[in-house]
Amino acid sequence: METTLIIMAAGIGSRFGGGIKQLAPVGPSGEIIMDYSIHDALEAGFNKVVFIIRKDLEADFREIIGNRIEKICPCAYAFQEVENLPGGFKNPEGRTKPWGTGHAVLACKGIVDTPAMVINADDYYGKDAYVKMHDYLVNHMDTEKTDVLDIAMPGFILGNTLSDNGSVTRGVCTTDDEGNLKTIVETSNIYKDGNGGAYVEQKDGSKTPIDPESLVSMNMWAFTPAFIDRLEGGFIEFLGEHGTEMKAEYLLPTVIGDMLKAGTATVKVLKTTDKWFGVTYKEDKDYVIESFKKLIEAGVYKSKLFG
Repeated sequence: METTLIIMAAGIGSRFGGGIKQLAPVGPSGEIIMDYSIHDALEAGFNKVVFIIRKDLEADFREIIGNRIEKICPCAYAFQEVENLPGGFKNPEGRTKPWGTGHAVLACKGIVDTPAMVINADDYYGKDAYVKMHDYLVNHMDTEKTDVLDIAMPGFILGNTLSDNGSVTRGVCTTDDEGNLKTIVETSNIYKDGNGGAYVEQKDGSKTPIDPESLVSMNMWAFTPAFIDRLEGGFIEFLGEHGTEMKAEYLLPTVIGDMLKAGTATVKVLKTTDKWFGVTYKEDKDYVIESFKKLIEAGVYKSKLFG
């Protein structure tokens, strides 16, 4: 079965260089986090990559990333532009920021025609999640359902996804006894507490403990093309309610959570114990470089990833 890896990279800045976290070299041969993601996905069985970028970055993106990945596997491009709105909607005057991760995946309509998985450009997820998600896509997902959509996600352990250098936002999940997602709550300001635990800092400055063993979403979702069609209708409804707001975002965790409540989707949660890391803060970069060095020393990756 053909399967597609979708990488959300539209957030890359307009100038390429050391200041752009998605393009910061973290491997010994100049590899960036995206290289490791693509390597792990291809190794797991994915056979096509779609990059979601901004149109004004296409030439530079192809030169720095796309052209060399195209030598390894088929690639395509989808463009997330703030002005690309369905249903005759227009942006509020002065808005320049795209409309979130749901809007990003919607840009793949007409481009992605196979079962697919979407990831963030600047997150390292570990090999296990790719293997489990690809297996679900190929061997378990009901690709014919269009009324109640079959979706899957890896459930990361919250404690494996925290930064030493500041807060993170995670979709905190609950599941039933069969591993089906019951609820997902987008939760901001999650910190390590220094004792192996975690807490959420509230607006008033108070701290609410949160179980570090909680399962969380890391914006890694598997679905069929019917999901992208569903996103379009949902986005029109979203714009009808929030289309005049400057900072409103159509986010995948919220969209999928709403589908669960409405009974129009089921989500299988595949638990993974792999440790996530990424360059959320500039201070994270040294830790990420050291982490890849240890993975290479352990034989998980070659010192030169491709070649």
